[in-house]
Amino acid sequence: MSTNKPTILLAEDDENLRFVIQDNFELRGYEVVAASNGEEALNSFLASPSDLCIFDVMMPKLDGFELSKKIREINQNVPIIFLTAKGLKEDRLQGFKMGGDDYLTKPFSIEELIFRVEVFLKRPVVQKSNATNSVFKTEKMEFLPGQLKIVTPTETIFLTYKEAELLELFFKNPGQILKREEILMKIWGTDDYYKGRSLDVFISKIRKFILSDPSFEIQTVHGIGFKFVKHS
Repeated sequence: MSTNKPTILLAEDDENLRFVIQDNFELRGYEVVAASNGEEALNSFLASPSDLCIFDVMMPKLDGFELSKKIREINQNVPIIFLTAKGLKEDRLQGFKMGGDDYLTKPFSIEELIFRVEVFLKRPVVQKSNATNSVFKTEKMEFLPGQLKIVTPTETIFLTYKEAELLELFFKNPGQILKREEILMKIWGTDDYYKGRSLDVFISKIRKFILSDPSFEIQTVHGIGFKFVKHS
C-alpha cells in the first residue's frame, strides 16, 4: 500500500481483534504490519522498524512485555501501546517499566485507540521542529532533548520521547515546584490515577539517568509534586 502515513506494527494473537484493528487503521490510510505472536512481531521490526507499535500483552512465543523489552534494546524512541485484558495497577506499572508508553485495557473502543495513536504520532514532529537545537549543560553531562539523549564523559543514554519531554520540563523550570497534575497534563494530557503512577516510574528512571551528576537533582515535594534543584 502506498501511504504518506506512518507504519504501525500490530501484534495480537486474537485473529478477530487483529483484523478489526488492522482494518480500521488501514481505512484511515495507515500501513499496518500485523503479527499473531511476539516472535513474529520482533522479526518484522528487525526487518523494517515501524513508527509505532501496538502489542497485546498475553501472546504465544514472546509476550508483549518481553517483546517491548527487546524492542527497547533496538530502538528507545518508537512509541509502544499495550493492549491487555489485565486491569490491575501492577500490570499497568509493569508495562511502563518494560518500556511501554501507554496502556489500554480490553474491551476498549477502536476510536480511543486511534485517538491515542494519533496523539503519539504527532508529538515527534513537534519535538523535531521545536526542540532539535536545545542543549542543556550541567557539570558532568549534556541533555539534548531533540536528539533524545544524555551525554556524559563515559556514556550516552538514549531516552524515550516521554522521558525526554519530562526531563526537559524540569530543565526549563529550575527551582520551581511542578505539581503532579500539571506535569501529567503537559506530558500525558490527563491526570488520571494510572498515569499518576506511571509518572512515579518515569521519575525513578530519570533519577537513575542523572545519578552521575551531583550538581542537580529532582526532589519530591510530598503531597504536591517535584522540584528541579541545582546545587552551587
